[in-house]
Amino acid sequence: MAWTTPRLDPERSRRRLQILSELAGARAVRKRERPQRERTEQLRQLIATRRRVAG
Repeated sequence: MAWTTPRLDPERSRRRLQILSELAGARAVRKRERPQRERTEQLRQLIATRRRVAG
């Protein structure tokens, strides 16, 4: 007797694909925003350093 995986009902499969799609989209947005976030953090550090030197 061969072991087979039970078929998921179509609604559950559709929801799973939708969730995976949304997750992939969120990851893509995070990857795009990360460089901007790093530049912003570097700029904040530079401003803080200049204030300490000038102050």
